[in-house]
Amino acid sequence: MRNDIADRRRARGWTQADLAERLEVSRQTVVSLERGRFDPSLPLAFRLARLFGTTIEDVFDPDAPGG
Repeated sequence: MRNDIADRRRARGWTQADLAERLEVSRQTVVSLERGRFDPSLPLAFRLARLFGTTIEDVFDPDAPGG
């Protein structure tokens, strides 16, 4: 599943570690999410969307292949 987490993170000037801290996950989880290697749980997807001030559908494209 494709996503634009890395673009949204960079636009805010955050590192992967910054995003991980805000989401209360490991930096490795953020890396895996950004590369499309890991599909988040629903609670994590909601936290991401809220953090970026958007909807889950705006962050993730379920019809596109990952990374």
